Amino acid sequence: MTKPVLVLGAGPAGLAAAHALASVGQPVVLVDKESKLGGAPIISGYAKLVPSGEWARDAIGGMVRRVEENSLVSIRMNARVEAFEGEPGNFKARLSDGSSVEAGAAILCTGFTHFDSVNKPEWGFGTFPDVVTTTQVEQMISSGRGVRCPSDGRKPQRVAILLCVGSRDRQIGREWCSKICCTVSCNIAMEIREELPDCHVYIYYMDIRTYGLNETYYWKSQEEFKVKYIKARIAEVTSDGQKLIVKGEDTLVKRPITIPFDMVVHAIGMDPNVENKSLAQVFGVNLQEHGHIARGSYGASGQTSRAGVFVAGAATGPETIDDSIAQGNAAAMAAYALANRKDAVAA
Repeated sequence: MTKPVLVLGAGPAGLAAAHALASVGQPVVLVDKESKLGGAPIISGYAKLVPSGEWARDAIGGMVRRVEENSLVSIRMNARVEAFEGEPGNFKARLSDGSSVEAGAAILCTGFTHFDSVNKPEWGFGTFPDVVTTTQVEQMISSGRGVRCPSDGRKPQRVAILLCVGSRDRQIGREWCSKICCTVSCNIAMEIREELPDCHVYIYYMDIRTYGLNETYYWKSQEEFKVKYIKARIAEVTSDGQKLIVKGEDTLVKRPITIPFDMVVHAIGMDPNVENKSLAQVFGVNLQEHGHIARGSYGASGQTSRAGVFVAGAATGPETIDDSIAQGNAAAMAAYALANRKDAVAA
């Protein structure tokens, strides 16, 4: 019997990979460090996903259920891979729970870490309670409580969303664009306006990167929901004791701005998984210059620098959920082909 494929990480990419493998009769061992499946959309309590508009709990929850219900998928929760050795067709992994897994191949679907806004202290996060992140706003929306100022629970009348927090910022070592933040911010702005029609929402941006079909979010948020876009360079977020004060420069008209708000939202970027260094050591794969898992040769579906170890989703860099799912499917088929190759080491 063919050895199972080890899938590490149960977010969108890992769930897609596990389901794709099981669908063609390939046994899978799905390992995740968390106590529940679903990755960032579930663990972090995302609200409506882009571009589908589905609630995360429904869209990703459906992916979770089909994996949980498949007898070919063995799920190991609250576990990490501590050792991984062998060769394609004949790997052996030791897990943190003391068990071991024999595998024909492995797929790393270990995702990303949200940027920690305390690394951008001049923009007020951690100093003023009403400076929050897009993830926190998503949690407010998905919980059903609605968007409220954390300091006193009031409904905000003016909200600023600051783009590129932890992205495209060489001063703090984040040179990359996080790919999805602009679209997510447009969507959140519309959700705030839908719940609180009297609330004025402003998006402060360097550039808008709602690429492809996501461009519709940019136009819809302006034309239907009256979200205001200000091209600006933000210097700091302070407080006058009652309101948050956003200070900076409107770069279109070349003049300083000082504007009061009830709430300021950081559109946080996607950092490499904080565990990537240890993962790279355990699995014997290379990292890319910024700390993401490096891909192998161009054109090989999800191959890493180590034969038999594949990668998919945001583990390789900022990625959308839809593309992470597609990459999970592609890596699954590459792993399946290798694990069932005639010249692979016999099971």
